[in-house]
Amino acid sequence: MSVVPRRPTTAFTSIDFDRPGRQIGFVMFPHSPHDDAWGVTRVPIAVVANGKGPTVIMEGGNHGDEHEGPIVIGELARDLDPAAIQGRLILMPANNVHAVTASLRTSPIDGLNFNRTFPGDPAGTITQQISAYVTDHILPLGDAFLDLHSGGSSLDFIPSAIIEPTTDEALAKRNTEAARAFDAPCTVVVPNLGDQRTATATACRLGLVTIGTELCGAGRVSSEALDVCRRGVRNVLAHLGVMEAPARPATVAAKQILELRDSSAYVYAPSDGVLETFHALGTPVRAGEPGGRIHRTWEPGHPPETISYARDGTLFARRHPGRVRPGNCCLVVASPV
Repeated sequence: MSVVPRRPTTAFTSIDFDRPGRQIGFVMFPHSPHDDAWGVTRVPIAVVANGKGPTVIMEGGNHGDEHEGPIVIGELARDLDPAAIQGRLILMPANNVHAVTASLRTSPIDGLNFNRTFPGDPAGTITQQISAYVTDHILPLGDAFLDLHSGGSSLDFIPSAIIEPTTDEALAKRNTEAARAFDAPCTVVVPNLGDQRTATATACRLGLVTIGTELCGAGRVSSEALDVCRRGVRNVLAHLGVMEAPARPATVAAKQILELRDSSAYVYAPSDGVLETFHALGTPVRAGEPGGRIHRTWEPGHPPETISYARDGTLFARRHPGRVRPGNCCLVVASPV
């Protein structure tokens, strides 16, 4: 459990983090828009606690168009018997709450990507205030952090556990062990091109065992991804000693860990058009191999432009909407560590 200075905040909650049993409530952030002089933004939170054991924080709704994580966290908040655990779960299914209710990646209130605002600002916009509260008041309570993402509206992924890289070798080992325990079809190291403004990077800086997920996507709810998430969360809780191991044995030993090594893992649209991809997720691909074409359908005399992979590996993710503009991420290749 980390000890960090807490910056002053106007947020408040009725949740007692030290009380055993089940509590479901909200963290309230004073919010005074045009139509509500003394209103609040309500971020849902639940605590399930029993006995002695580690504190595990679970976040969903970091992006509002990623649905599997929030569904699974909500199920735990409602249905998990406190007597079935030893420790404490802090469950936050919809942290980017305005984006969740609008089913958008970014907040419709201030336009910010919650996962690029950490460590936040208690005196900033609503999104910055929420990330500051998570940084200062939630993460320091924890021993481990699960950040449950999906591909959202723009990408579709192989259902995966994500390892957050860290220069702390002992923590990196614990992160890897936890990600393997999740037992997703794929396990991938994702450094986010070095961006440290994310929830998982912040949790690592605070010393928490940290893993994420990418669970299919395309803005839909995938029954396959829900099954992976439900099983994976319980696998990790068992790995951390919070609950008994599931009856179904894990298959982690045979799985290779992949990584997004550098910017060459990403294939970006060079031009305006409609994207045609050539390969299914999980396909082995080679550097220089064509991965798709961009068609300018409104100019029939304009030939399509081919996009190619920049490195060998496995097709880990591909863009979901057909329409692309220059700079859109079209394809993502993961390579063996």
